[in-house]
Amino acid sequence: MDTYETLNELLVRLFRDIMDLEQQAIITSEFKDITNNDMHVIEAIGIREPKNMSAIAKELSVTVGTLTISMNSLVKKGYVMRERGSEDRRVVYISLSEKGKAAYDHHARFHRDMIDGAIGQMEPEEVEAFVKALTKLNAWFRSL
Repeated sequence: MDTYETLNELLVRLFRDIMDLEQQAIITSEFKDITNNDMHVIEAIGIREPKNMSAIAKELSVTVGTLTISMNSLVKKGYVMRERGSEDRRVVYISLSEKGKAAYDHHARFHRDMIDGAIGQMEPEEVEAFVKALTKLNAWFRSL
């Protein structure tokens, strides 16, 4: 197998495996009412200060209209809270409820475990090369 075929197989398989593992690890009995997509919306909202819809949509690379559909569902399920701005009532700020923060923490643990597993057997110079290669790959994907 040449380099192109090897890299193609590795990238495709890696993407599928990460998505499958994330689905299995994240959507537990505690969080059975949300999807992987919902969990990524929760991650984008974060646990810091409330964000407006435009900021969250930009982070997820979706339209505000698309995000609104997910947001309505997450509010209904109790993961997210909406609050109008005090200075400008037209602006809606989004934050996580306690249930949403628990889901956020659960998702963050999965990511920490994934990173620890990925670099756990590497030497420091291998980790540095890995980060450098993934940074370049990420930059290329974002440029598309």
